[in-house]
Amino acid sequence: MSMIIGMAGKGGTGKTTLAGLAVRYLAKIGKVPILAVDADSNANLADVLGMSYQHTLSEAREEMKSTGGNVSITKDTLIELRTQEAIVESDDFDLVVMGQPEGSGCYCAANSILAAVLERTLRNYPYQVIDNEAGMEHISRLTARYMDIFFVVSDASRRGLIAALRIWKLVDELKIRIKHKYLIVNRTRGDLIPEVKDIIAREKMELAGVVPDDPAIYDADQNGEPTSFLTSESPAVKAALDIFSRTLVED
Repeated sequence: MSMIIGMAGKGGTGKTTLAGLAVRYLAKIGKVPILAVDADSNANLADVLGMSYQHTLSEAREEMKSTGGNVSITKDTLIELRTQEAIVESDDFDLVVMGQPEGSGCYCAANSILAAVLERTLRNYPYQVIDNEAGMEHISRLTARYMDIFFVVSDASRRGLIAALRIWKLVDELKIRIKHKYLIVNRTRGDLIPEVKDIIAREKMELAGVVPDDPAIYDADQNGEPTSFLTSESPAVKAALDIFSRTLVED
């Protein structure tokens, strides 16, 4: 059985950096191999992990849709081949990028085959970290309807937390079965404001922890350096790794 860890949040909350740090934490404690899945259409997880990629799974879907029946191999074989080409390998973890969402037209057949191929691929990895966009389009259409741990990432503002609450409720609407669901409040400056605390308490959102705003994260990003490479001397990294040490624990 795999441990599937999902992460979602609106743009600008730092959830992709946290997804990369979750991958790093699992690798550090020997929970390998790991598949890092970038399911955000604005793909940045590769940069956070210090990797590069050439192909996405969306390209495979588009190719199958555009070629129709005019291919010398079966559609299943084509998707299988393109999926393997899209996986970027490293020592402790691999990366696959979902890519852009669907264009115009019907993708039902392509999605059905891609979902089946992706599900078989995921079985090869006992640990998976999925970086989702706020709407979770890919996760709702293509990947498994189950996650062991799901993190919703918010900034420390009232508006940010309301956006996080929408995502918190969205997973229920998508009928995704989740074993543990947590809130992470990122980029904090001092204590959480009373309005934010009230929303968390009223909506019964389980707070895994807070991660302080950290110039080192900003500087690494501005300089094109993988933020997951930062040491635990960074207050943000230290706080994130502490959260993962308490939450990414197998029952």
